[in-house]
Amino acid sequence: MAVRIDKWLWAVRIFKTRSVATDACKKGRVTVGDNVAPVKPSRLLEVGDVVHVRKSPVTYTFRVKALTQNRLGAKLVPDYAENITPQEQYDLLEVVKISGFIDRQKGLGRPTKREGRDLARFTEEITDNGWDFDFDTDDFDED
Repeated sequence: MAVRIDKWLWAVRIFKTRSVATDACKKGRVTVGDNVAPVKPSRLLEVGDVVHVRKSPVTYTFRVKALTQNRLGAKLVPDYAENITPQEQYDLLEVVKISGFIDRQKGLGRPTKREGRDLARFTEEITDNGWDFDFDTDDFDED
């Protein structure tokens, strides 16, 4: 017996809905075995296959222990899928979680209240010192 990969991914609770599992396959986030090429949602799985699922930034790896087309209870999942994800992937996930709180990328979202005050202070200092930002083409040397 063989099962479609999108049904199996949904049944063993790797994805919340079957349509999300299908989209992941279509977007190239799911591979089987050592094959680097992404698989189609209709790809048939067999017992013993190794499935790689990329959920940014981590690539999870599962070994198919048994096949099912029906959604399983969470307690039954270990009977059907074995998580063989390397520890390095989980370490990468921890690094990303920690760095997300420390380093907010500049330019994302609105400035904080502090950044707004600093910007206002900076622009006041510039205008108080007599800087003029109205440039004419005569202000630049043509070399």
